[in-house]
Amino acid sequence: MPRPKCCRRVGGEPPCRIFKPAGIPARFLEEITLTMDEFEAIRLADFNGLYQEQAAARMNVSRQTFGRIVEEARKKVARVLVEGLALRIEGGPVDVVGERDFSCHECKHKWSVPCGTGRPETCPACRSMSISRADGKPGAGQRCRTEESGDQD
Repeated sequence: MPRPKCCRRVGGEPPCRIFKPAGIPARFLEEITLTMDEFEAIRLADFNGLYQEQAAARMNVSRQTFGRIVEEARKKVARVLVEGLALRIEGGPVDVVGERDFSCHECKHKWSVPCGTGRPETCPACRSMSISRADGKPGAGQRCRTEESGDQD
């Protein structure tokens, strides 16, 4: 019997839960389910361009576990695209962690960082130290709330 999966930290909910080819009703399509941790792995590695070590640290898993998660996620997304299937994003052993928004006073760049990763020292665009919170959420010394997903494997 395999060990139970550890909770994986994810940076937020996806903007949409189902993707499908245009013009075909969802009821006629086979569905592939991408778990929330697989979605997060794709977001961190492919969308944000993080190295596996950095992404694994953000998700609170080992680099090897992250590699397995992202590999499985990429296979599922490839199958959906090649075979014209529907993709549903849901479930998985995850803790949804909020993000904090920052802005740079010099170049006006705006970016987000996950709660619990510390305050950035400089702007990622221009390296200015003139940055501040831009989201109106709790300030220094206050903790972000962690929400737990009801789906546990």
